[in-house]
Amino acid sequence: MADNDDDFPEYDSGLAARLDAIDDEAAAQRARTLRAGLSDYDLEDEDFEVLDAATEDPDAIVYFPALPVLAIVGRPNVGKSALVNRIIGRREAVVEDTPGVTRDRVNYKAEWNDRKFTLVDTGGWEPDAKGINASVAAQAEVAIDLADAVLFVVDATVGATSTDEHVVRMLRSTKKPVILVANKVDDVRQEADAAVLWSLGLGEPWPVSALHGRGVADLLDKVLEILPEVSAVAKEEVGGPRRVAILGRPNVGKSSLLNKTAGEERVVVNDLAGTTRDPVDEQVEIAGKFWRFVDTAGIRRRVHLSQGADFYASLRTSAALEKAEVAVVMIDVTEPVSVQDLKIIDLVLESGRALVLAFNKWDLLDDERRRYLEREIEQDLSHVSWAPRVNISAKTGRHMEKLVPALELALQSWDTRIPTGKFNALVAELAAEHPHPVRSGKQPRILFGTQAASRPPTFVLFTTGFLDPQYRRFITRRLREIFGFEGSPINVNMRVREKRKR
Repeated sequence: MADNDDDFPEYDSGLAARLDAIDDEAAAQRARTLRAGLSDYDLEDEDFEVLDAATEDPDAIVYFPALPVLAIVGRPNVGKSALVNRIIGRREAVVEDTPGVTRDRVNYKAEWNDRKFTLVDTGGWEPDAKGINASVAAQAEVAIDLADAVLFVVDATVGATSTDEHVVRMLRSTKKPVILVANKVDDVRQEADAAVLWSLGLGEPWPVSALHGRGVADLLDKVLEILPEVSAVAKEEVGGPRRVAILGRPNVGKSSLLNKTAGEERVVVNDLAGTTRDPVDEQVEIAGKFWRFVDTAGIRRRVHLSQGADFYASLRTSAALEKAEVAVVMIDVTEPVSVQDLKIIDLVLESGRALVLAFNKWDLLDDERRRYLEREIEQDLSHVSWAPRVNISAKTGRHMEKLVPALELALQSWDTRIPTGKFNALVAELAAEHPHPVRSGKQPRILFGTQAASRPPTFVLFTTGFLDPQYRRFITRRLREIFGFEGSPINVNMRVREKRKR
């Protein structure tokens, strides 16, 4: 089957009516029967946690706790990316002998001894030789802002450099726990190289070889001792004003938007890209409601710091998203939709936050550019066609009143919970309407489905075999058609389980 959704039927207008006609209690009873049927299958402890979260209460808001965050910092070419790959158990971070080749991805999910955590890789880029001390320290500073604990990696074969000492001074001033990792200790004879690093004053150096895996298990045991169970920096806050991250590439008008919503000059606005220094948390009142805005320019500019700009942008964007519930991604309509715009949207999708697209500088749009823009939206933004769109001018305040309904719609979708009975009724309808294709002589069946979490809506399907990505997209599309979910990403996960052997 081709990797597209053409093989699946388009919108079935009668599906919503058929679901509405199903009695809620009858649907709930049928779901309970399906749930009981899972006892014939080999389930894991995590499965029972998901099943226990199943509920018929559409107002129940359940979300997964924020995973603790571990940052890996250190100067270029000490083996940070190799260590990331070793910890996550797969080759995802780019590793080359050229310093600073890590590019876009900075966050990875990792697990050790049944505990999950987020790993922040700060490889990034090769800083200017002139400003290397300040650059690496600034980079570490950003990572530490986002982290619950830090691994500071030093090349034991080189020893402590002035750059390392520069970073140590900054690390000492933080309250975060730090583990000193002496990398490239490939055998016992090199352990003396690691011992020399006691001089840095960060306590015992942990000798490892990221390349060969030596000592990494012991290091991870130590990491679990200092990482909290639930992140303190990425913790979910409940109640209070809803939290909004204003995102976009430099000079797209983020600070103008914050100033206009606040009704005063709270943030320096300058035509020079990247003039906002740090995220600014502001509580503002729009249309009688309070919101907390996290304005982030994405870039903290330092002397001799140009190559790292994109890397900083993704780190800062990640930091803002950790704090936010909904992201407003601003797009400058006077310029073509760029790769950078798409990367920012991808970061939002990866973070699972609600999404609103704000097309800014609408007052400067002429007819010709409008035609091109519509084509760009159709081609480049089709994967987020479900996100509410507002056309605004942050500078003049035009159509700013449309922002609040868009934010409320996206957050309502993000909070939405579908009762288990209704969800299983939908899945049964879809399987009858369009069964999964036969694969290798077998046809995967969906045994039971439940919404494991909201914020974002996350559905888990227990199946007898692997569901094609296209089929999962088909289910996601139907979920949107029936239940809306405008402005919220939807996760559809599956758990393939085998029948228990008698």
